[in-house]
Order: sequence, then C-alpha cells, then structure tokens
Amino acid sequence: MACVPIPSIRRSRRAERAPRRSRARRWCARWWAVWAGVALAASAATSSEGRAGDTPAHEHHAEADRAVVLAPGYGRLEFEPPPPGSYSLPVLMDAADGAVLLPDGSPSTLHTLFGGRVAVLSLIYASCNDVNGCPLATAVLHRLKSRLRAEAALAERLQLVSLSFDPRRDTPAIMERYAAGFRGPGVPWAFATTRSPESLAPILAAYGQSVSPEYDARGRELGTLSHVLRVFLIDAEARVRNVYSVSFLHADTLLADVRTLLLEQDADAAPARASAGTPTSTRDPRTGYAEGVYTSQSVGLAARRGVALDLVAHAKTRRPGFPALPEPADNALRTDRVALGRRLFFDRRLSHNGTLSCAMCHIPEQGFTNNELATSIGFEGRTVRRNAPTLFDVGFRRRLFHDGRERRLEHQVWSPLLAANEMANPSVGVVLDRVAALDDYADAFRAAFPERGLGVETLGMAFASYQRTLVSGPSPFDRWHYGGVDDTVSDAAKRGFALFAGKGACADCHQVGAESASFDDDAFHNTGVGYRAAMGPAEPTQEVLVAPGVSLRVDRAIVDAVSEPRPADLGRYEITQDPADRWRYLTPSLRNVALTAPYMHDGSIATLEEVVAFYARGGVPNPGLDPLLRPVVLSERERADLVAFLEALTGDAVPALVGDAFAAPVGERGDRGIDGAVPSP
Repeated sequence: MACVPIPSIRRSRRAERAPRRSRARRWCARWWAVWAGVALAASAATSSEGRAGDTPAHEHHAEADRAVVLAPGYGRLEFEPPPPGSYSLPVLMDAADGAVLLPDGSPSTLHTLFGGRVAVLSLIYASCNDVNGCPLATAVLHRLKSRLRAEAALAERLQLVSLSFDPRRDTPAIMERYAAGFRGPGVPWAFATTRSPESLAPILAAYGQSVSPEYDARGRELGTLSHVLRVFLIDAEARVRNVYSVSFLHADTLLADVRTLLLEQDADAAPARASAGTPTSTRDPRTGYAEGVYTSQSVGLAARRGVALDLVAHAKTRRPGFPALPEPADNALRTDRVALGRRLFFDRRLSHNGTLSCAMCHIPEQGFTNNELATSIGFEGRTVRRNAPTLFDVGFRRRLFHDGRERRLEHQVWSPLLAANEMANPSVGVVLDRVAALDDYADAFRAAFPERGLGVETLGMAFASYQRTLVSGPSPFDRWHYGGVDDTVSDAAKRGFALFAGKGACADCHQVGAESASFDDDAFHNTGVGYRAAMGPAEPTQEVLVAPGVSLRVDRAIVDAVSEPRPADLGRYEITQDPADRWRYLTPSLRNVALTAPYMHDGSIATLEEVVAFYARGGVPNPGLDPLLRPVVLSERERADLVAFLEALTGDAVPALVGDAFAAPVGERGDRGIDGAVPSP
C-alpha cells in the first residue's frame, strides 16, 4: 500500500505536539498516523498469511504501534468460511441513494457509483487515527482488490465505494490524495465525499451511521470523530445484504459473501423453462425463492432483522415539506398505545382462521403495500377488489380507502377485520373475544387505556396509533424544495418538478403547498380506469401465470368457466349513491410512489413510466371523465424527467421504519393463548 505524502507539510512528532499547530498540520499528523497504522496492520497480516499481493510491510512504524491489539480483519481467519452459494444472505433494507462529490469535484450519486454491480460500501473519514476503525475498512477493501487481480471476470462485477463522513475536512482534493494509493487494475474503487454536512445527514441516517465530534476536557473539538465502523455489502439491485463491524470484517468472509451474491444473481438470470405451451412472457418480477425464475421482494420471517425506533419521537419530529402530524384529542400519541398497535398489526391470529395479519397485505419492505399483486389475496385465497394502498404517511390523510368511506384511522381497521374476503371475522364481538384470549393483550389494553381496557373503540385507537407514526419524510425533494439544499435531487428531477407543476398540470390534483406538500387534493376523480374495467370490451384471450415466471395466453371462455365473476367496482358511487360518482376514486398521495407499484385503484398499471404514459394520453375517454384530464405531448426526456421527480419523493425514514417493523413480534397460530379456535362468547 503506497503512503502518499502531502507536499510542503512536515510530519514530525514535534509538529504534532506543537500547541498552536495549523489545521493543515493537525490533519497531516493524523493522516500520517493512519497510514502508519494501516501499513503496520497490513504488514502483520502479510507476515502471518504469506499471501502475495497484500499490502507490503512498513517496518519503520512497528516500534511505535507494537502494543496495538489489531482487529481480526488484519490477520488470518481463524475458521474456514462456508463455501460460496451454500448459504443465503437476507435482504436487510434498501441501500439508500444520495448526492456525492467525486475527487475531481464533479457531482454524482451513490447509486451511480454502485453501477448496478455488487458493491461494498465503507463509510470512513480520511484522518481517522484508530487503526481498528476506518483504516481497517480501507485495508480489508485493499486486500480484496488485491486478491481479485487475477480474476478479471469477477473483478468487473464488483464495485468498491468509500464515502467520507467528514465533508468539512475531506474535500474532493483531500479524497483525491487519499485515493491515489489504491488505484490500479482489478476491482474498480470509487472515493467520494459530500458537499456539506447537511447533504450528508440523510445518507448517514438511512445507513444508521452515527457520527459525532470528539472534545477535550475543556470542550474544544479535537478534530476527530466518534463513530462505529460499518461496511455494507450491497447487491446489484441496491439492497443491503450484510453489514460488517470491526469484529466481523475480514477479506475472506467478505469475498465469500460477494461470490454468494454473484451466484444468486446468475441463478436469477437463468431462463424460464416451460414443460408445455409457448410462453408469451416472463414478466413475473419476484425474487428470492429456491428457483431463480420465481422470486419475491418479501423477507422471510427467519431473515427479518431490525432495530426498534422510538416511534412517538419519530412521528412528532418536524421535517421540511410536512405539516405537524395531526393527533386526535381523544387519542394522542403514547408509547404504550403505539407498541400495542404495532403488535396487533403483525398478529395473524386476528383473522378468522388465524392466518392473516394486516402486514400480509401492507408489507413493510414493499412500501407497506404489496408490489407483487395487483389486488391482494384475502381469507382462504379470496380476491380483494382493490390494490392495497400504502400506509406511509397515512396519518396526514383526511379520507381513507379508495372510495373515501372513512375519515378516521381509529375507524378504518374494522373494515378489513370484518370483510368476508379479507380477514373474514363474523362479528365485532368475535374479534374482541379473540383478542381478549390472546397472550397478555387484555392487560396491555388496560395499561394503554386506563378505565377503558379492550373495546371496539380502543382496538381501533391502538391500530391507529401505530399507523400514525409511519411518517416517511423528508424526501430528497423536500430537502431541496422546502429545505433549500440544492444538491439533494438531480437536475432531471428538478426539470420533472417543473413539468409536474406546469405543462403536465399534475399538481392540479397532486397538490404542492407553500410550506408543505400532501401530493393529493382530498377529492375524487374519474380517470377512466374503472370505466374501462367495467364497460370496456373483453379481450378474447387472457394472460395466465401457469408456472413460476411463465405466462400463457388462454381463451377467455376457459378462464371464465373456472373463475368466480369479477366483482363490480363503481368507486365513490358505492358510498354516495350519486350517479355522478361512478368510477371516481380518491386521489392518492404521491409520496414514496416509487415504492408502491402497481398503480391505480385496481393495480392495473405496473410501472411509473406506464403511469406517465397513461396520463399523457389523457386517461380513458368516457362520459364521466374528469375535465382536468387532457392529453399532453411529452418528449422521451420529459417523461424520464417526470419519473426522476417521482423517484425523489421517497422518504429518508423508510429504511428505519422497515427496520422497526422487522423488530416487531409476529403473532401466529399455536402461540400462547390460542389453539386455533375462536373463544366462546
């Protein structure tokens, strides 16, 4: 490993101890100490392993640092790692994106640096003087790069990224000097910093990286940062698959994990096979099943790992682009009520046969909706008419359900609990008797609702308390538009917002205010989607999924002969009985819209690109078409800019809220307090 000197700055220990040294001298002293530690550690590892191509020894630093206890990553691995592909790595969370600066000063983003490859992301700062901190991460990544010099095919599928969390000191010029010793053939290695601490903050929050300045006894900053080492393994779909700390970061295990992800990626790319018939598509997007052609974005229960949040404090935090969270006078946020509602939300035993929970249609890692089904599957496989709406930011909504039939979250839960095609409980009393018989719910209700306990109202209040805390923001758009941080969104997203508010007239319904944006209008509109489903001509054939990843065109008469009739859906009319409300549906918020596909009330549109194209056509002509809808000519670039803007509406808090959901207990049949039967009244 090359030590890169900084011209014109002396590195003597006397200079380090000078009482009034300049910032440049302080930085240099720490920087040189770091390299001494990395070199010493790499030297020790090289001598113990005898591997060719690892970091060379720097014997002249040995005396100064001989007493340092080195992390395992510097030495020989004490066990044989499992063979690549013999194990799987769960999806832990989405790998957040963010605006960064490259060593040449040009702007980029983390996802651009990942480049659609398997990536290893280390969060560091250049002047870290803890040999078992940032220098460890850099040494392990350097060793990984060295190992793969002879494996060009694998090296080109991997990307190393080191991002500084000290943008005040680690300017692009400093990162250029830091990176100079690691350039060369093999695995590409990108180094980056950010424009400011403000632009860095959402990245650190999304990755759970805490950083704080260190002070001396007089309260003066030392110039060093307190942090916990974290290195992230990220797959080609920008999902975090492993997180390494000081005790577990080692080139051998990291390389085995990289190979495992690449084997998984190759399996997912295997072509679908069909035993009969001519497949018309392999569009099924699900990933993670035993066979690569049949996959899911869901995370299995055994693989769910998360960290609980203080949800009340989270919900009450003011954030740019959001108003204060409304709290009903009779159901102010309380930690015990939120915890109780969270337990209930993930408890399958609340359905009639003990198999369905709210979280099975509103899946946390799928945007608290369901990305894999146009409309959800309910009790005993029954079809639910409509797409599951996201629960992110539901506490700000003034109307609920696609037809707007409820106005209070406290009332909302009873609809799915009692619907015959959802959780299918036969009565309110049956639900209350069942909950009372489960575990310690009765005691928990008495604690959360003194003098009231479990009842019709308090059950709804508990559910509402949890759902109200699912505040996702701020998003990159909010930090730019309302927070004044210019580099949080791309130029394409800025152009997309101009189109959204101007030529496209999208903001007529998805409104953006001066102080906050709900991206809805609390109103109902006929876009033609419901009309087309009810009144449009049926195609003579229908695409049917017949095997994992394989669809066939089947004569509609055959499909109709074995299917139940499609239930009618007249939208808002079903609530008001006003003929003018036929096929009108509530305007959804666009917050986190990139996470909540498929779209429209029936899940009939699969992608944001298709949504933009639908509205550019002016919807579906019909007698009740909303007059706000009209065709608009958009170029390909304009359409892409609109999608970029919509993608910038994803909240920074989403990974943390999903992690909190993963930390929640899941109630299942057979758990204490239920034998599968409904308790007798």
